[in-house]
Amino acid sequence: MEAITQESDSIVRPTQSFKSAASSRVKRPSLALWGAQLKFWQVVLKRTIDILGALFGLILLLPVGLIVALFIKLNSRGPLLYKQIRVGKGERRFAMLKFRSMYADADVLLKEILEADPELREEYARFHKLQNDPRITSVGRVIRKYSIDELPQLWNVFKGEMSLVGPRPYMPSELYKMRGRGARTILSVRPGLTGLWQTGGRNKLLFYERLELDVEYVEKWSLLLDVRLLWRTIPVILRGEGAS
Repeated sequence: MEAITQESDSIVRPTQSFKSAASSRVKRPSLALWGAQLKFWQVVLKRTIDILGALFGLILLLPVGLIVALFIKLNSRGPLLYKQIRVGKGERRFAMLKFRSMYADADVLLKEILEADPELREEYARFHKLQNDPRITSVGRVIRKYSIDELPQLWNVFKGEMSLVGPRPYMPSELYKMRGRGARTILSVRPGLTGLWQTGGRNKLLFYERLELDVEYVEKWSLLLDVRLLWRTIPVILRGEGAS
């Protein structure tokens, strides 16, 4: 197995104008929200489904993973996988896995791009992504469009660091923007492979809009909601909607 590298989670802090504009578009979550109030049997049931679902997915999608790995190696130099530190339940850090979709020097390239182009710097501050990111390889664009790069996260689900369905997994450097906007609620459950953010716009959403959807998911959680979101995720991925 190849060594797994880690990419930086550094972000550019948004200007006040962007922060204010985004804040005005969404409803601030109540500060009284302290987390998910799930019953013991609900927690056990959700975790059982996560384990079985992740195990089934890892076995079923193994051939796809091997093919993707071959194309990644043929397309550009560098490791097969990368890990990025994310914040899980109870603010515990974990290494989230993905197939590598960027060039090996992506972090250096990003710094140069943002320093040279104010418009791209504002875009990155607003969405935490670049719509036409030059760091992404040709194979990377395909696997990102259809979320194939996220298949290794099934291992994170199996280990108990993530869930099949849940809030978006946030980076440690994003925590300061979450305070007062339902952070305790969002971080009271495991982050998910998919969720309301995945089926409700993905990368087209502003950061604060993602927070609102994540709070809504935790507040309204039910087994039926998870099933519906998993079902709705399939056509979103197949059409490559909102991905970058």
